[in-house]
Amino acid sequence: MAKQVHPALVEAGGDPVAYYELEELILSEEVQTAYAQFFVRRHIGNIVLITRKSSGEFVLNVLPFSQNNTIVNQQSAWTLSGKTIEELEAALEIAGQNTKSLNLMPLDMATFPAPLVGGNSSAASSKSGESTAFSGKFIQKTPLNLDIFKLGVPLGGASGESALLATYRYDLYGKSAEAVEAAQKAEKASLMSVFNANYPYQVEYLDQIKTNKQLLADKVQFVLMRVEGREADLMESMGLDPSTALDKDRIVVKYYIKLLVRDELYLGPVWDADPNGNTALTKFLKNLEIPQK
Repeated sequence: MAKQVHPALVEAGGDPVAYYELEELILSEEVQTAYAQFFVRRHIGNIVLITRKSSGEFVLNVLPFSQNNTIVNQQSAWTLSGKTIEELEAALEIAGQNTKSLNLMPLDMATFPAPLVGGNSSAASSKSGESTAFSGKFIQKTPLNLDIFKLGVPLGGASGESALLATYRYDLYGKSAEAVEAAQKAEKASLMSVFNANYPYQVEYLDQIKTNKQLLADKVQFVLMRVEGREADLMESMGLDPSTALDKDRIVVKYYIKLLVRDELYLGPVWDADPNGNTALTKFLKNLEIPQK
């Protein structure tokens, strides 16, 4: 898809320097932060998001790079769409006819650098001299004071501002308010059954994106985070040895808890990722009860 759109982006006055899969960036909040730092060093000005919706329609959004780990801000995007990728290309080319390009030496071909996590990321970062050490805040313990402060549980991707980027994912983008609400109700019912059986403390379900300041004002000091991806990639992104994974290539769900006031990320005392989301959550909550050493 990127290879097809690249010439039209250049024709429209853009200067695309690299293409990444969205799922690579939103693997976890720490991974997203690492990409943001990398983009700052590369002096990136804008982010182009190309989404193929579940309907098959292609949508292109251009937003200013936020210069922080949100990657994009909650604002209006410059948007084009097409029923096919060819239709989207044509719309871009038409847009470019009225735009004077400032490009000096745009890349002739789309480039796909190695992801910062997984694959050959370690070798690539070492060769380029770029640091990808972003797992220092992950702690393989249970956070203290869960019995005192509320645990925020996001519904449908709602959480802090860093969750904005995930709303451009193919299965979330363009959903109606009614569809989002229905999905959140079903998700909440499923989560409540797990929490009621395995977590004795206060829980607040979050149905919209809030800033850390808003969460703290609501007495939410902890937020449950959910990530899904290749097991070895998740372990690497969290500072763990991926060679210990049961199956490096299986897609798993991992939960962890973010302490907002210190920006610390607690994985729990043992690795408990699982291909089934409810099973992963149940294991994670039960493991929080393991006595601390």
